[in-house]
Amino acid sequence: MSLFVNQNSIVRKIWGKSDTVLFIFAGAAAEFALNKAVDWLYFTGKLPSDPLGRLFSTVSYAGKIIFSSEEEANKVIDSMKQIHSSVEQNRGATIPDWAYRDVLYMLIHYSIASYEILEAPLTNEEKEEVYNVFYRVGNRMGLKELPHTYVNWLPVRTSHLEENLETSKYTFHLFEQYKKHLGLIRFKMLIEVQKTITPKRAKELLHFSNFSLLKPIIVIYKISIILKLDKLLKSMLLPQKYKTQINALDRFIP
Repeated sequence: MSLFVNQNSIVRKIWGKSDTVLFIFAGAAAEFALNKAVDWLYFTGKLPSDPLGRLFSTVSYAGKIIFSSEEEANKVIDSMKQIHSSVEQNRGATIPDWAYRDVLYMLIHYSIASYEILEAPLTNEEKEEVYNVFYRVGNRMGLKELPHTYVNWLPVRTSHLEENLETSKYTFHLFEQYKKHLGLIRFKMLIEVQKTITPKRAKELLHFSNFSLLKPIIVIYKISIILKLDKLLKSMLLPQKYKTQINALDRFIP
């Protein structure tokens, strides 16, 4: 049985640890709030009522694809297409193709950025590998105008950030919901992660400073891993409501 992502792929290593996936989650939370198509996520009411659950759902789908056989992964992708088609039918409009690409591009960017912040720089070949996996996802979904390589994607990603991000009433409302569902201390930690991981354009729109307290926090967290206290620390810092989902993110076995 062929796998959608090779057993030894860097992509499995990135998406197989809750630390990196939670950083991906944090970055996407900021960029989702700025995207010009965020009203589509408000249409069903699921995003504003449970923003953390909605974002967990997004990364959950990505995880199912990355850790499945090619056949099962394709079924998951086809299921995603069907869900979005149903939303379009209910609203009587079509989700812009660029909006689908934006979500795919978020997963590519934050996969690479999260790993490099928490672990080590990726080689050009590893970045290409990350891109290729999500390119295949997008291709299966029928997305148009996807660059064929990581290098060709980089300027396209920059253009998307310039053209498709803006602050709106949804931006402020979503951040209010993040604060409500996380609590003040966790929310402040979310912001520190976002300051470090989001692209320059997103930071400008969110008025983030370049100063972040994240580096010393990461040092403390890495020490907690050595002392086998990281699970205890995560249980203290993350909402209990999502404990099961967070624990399920740890799939990679070195």
